[in-house]
Amino acid sequence: MSMRTYLLVVLGALVVLPMGCREFVDYNSGNIDFDPDRPQIDEAPEVEPYTGDDEVVLQAQERFPTGLDLHKKVIWRTCTPNGGVCHNTKEYPDLHTPANFAAAFSAPCNVQSGEFGAVFDGCERPGDRVQFDGYGYGRDEIEIGFVEIIPGLPPEGYGDDPPPPDAPGLHIHLASPIPVESERGEGYGSMSFIRSFVDSAGQVQESGYASYGGAWWLLDDTHLWAAVEEYQVEDVQELLATGIVMGDANRNGVFGSHDGEPVSMLEPGDPVGSYLIARMRGEMNGEAVPGSRMPLANAPLTIDEMLALFCLVEGFPAGGDTAMLSGPIDYNACSFSENPADLNLLGNGVTWEARIRLILEFNCGGCHNKDAPQGSLTLLGDGVYERLLEPSGQLPDMRLIEPGEPTQSYLFLKLTGDDRIQGLQMPYNPLTGEGSLSQAEISDIETWIINGAVEDE
Repeated sequence: MSMRTYLLVVLGALVVLPMGCREFVDYNSGNIDFDPDRPQIDEAPEVEPYTGDDEVVLQAQERFPTGLDLHKKVIWRTCTPNGGVCHNTKEYPDLHTPANFAAAFSAPCNVQSGEFGAVFDGCERPGDRVQFDGYGYGRDEIEIGFVEIIPGLPPEGYGDDPPPPDAPGLHIHLASPIPVESERGEGYGSMSFIRSFVDSAGQVQESGYASYGGAWWLLDDTHLWAAVEEYQVEDVQELLATGIVMGDANRNGVFGSHDGEPVSMLEPGDPVGSYLIARMRGEMNGEAVPGSRMPLANAPLTIDEMLALFCLVEGFPAGGDTAMLSGPIDYNACSFSENPADLNLLGNGVTWEARIRLILEFNCGGCHNKDAPQGSLTLLGDGVYERLLEPSGQLPDMRLIEPGEPTQSYLFLKLTGDDRIQGLQMPYNPLTGEGSLSQAEISDIETWIINGAVEDE
């Protein structure tokens, strides 16, 4: 060994201690004095397995013993099949990993769905506030209901007379009346937008994050209008880009947060009050939830899958994280194990309203929706039942549904892949290249048609 190599080995074995002393460490011994600081993960509590005789509960317990099994076999398969679409990376909430699924617990439901009418009242949060600084109005802070921009040039003479309620410009709808100091209802000055937030110390703070100045008119007690001249268009665009929190995001006059805390995507301990589950069922506590039933373009969850989801959410603790998904789902203590049939998403009676409508919505609504219906056939929304009694587009001599005659019903033949019908069997799944309902669903549709295609009983 050369002297240079020897010195390098010796120097590499020296460890500088806090007091400046040096200690020779024999790295050849295989032992390194190291005390790792790793997070402690609590073991999942043991649960008593369900030993009853309900076949649905037994099947759920066998298929989905843990939340990770439920995510892998149901949530990932049904809600996040394609990267960049659905609840993978495109739609909120992202559910494509167990961590993201766990993060949906206690997370707020979406109030920016693209269409204001699709917002559920229970999802609405306390709105930001406005405060006027100028002539004509009081200085109170008032909650924002919603903000709307109607494009176009301001009406002529708006400085002399109030504009119409639908005039082009900036419209701010408030939760309560704004104090008026002007007899004519006009004002001049700046409207500040204010938001409350909780700082790192846990203290509630307020911040004025934007403002808009100009001429204002009070069109009614809670409806403010401001002109948007050409030179102000960019200012208004920047204002909207700040993400104003609107207390009445769906513009129906109901401020959801005034009736209680906004609901969560998944509420620990309360599956019935969870927004994601409500979107699957179409209602929450008897109140209709707007928007298409979920999952939109995949088969609905079966009863045992719904039971696993309900029991997982009911037993999920507040503040739980991904580690809780690895623990066993407690079917024995789950209240929904008493009557899992109530969780059937497809209904029971073989009528249009009770069952057939739901089968078509769940399995076909993704492509045959109101916005861009494939084949010009819409199977979501109002008037679908009446449309099914009309002639088909491909074979005008054959109605979509011929009451009493399934073999003369175009839609039934399309669903069963009959040779008389051109094109692919429906519903077509682009992931598998196949298209088929379950035999039970086909049988129910056939029974419904044979019995006269009854709308409701």
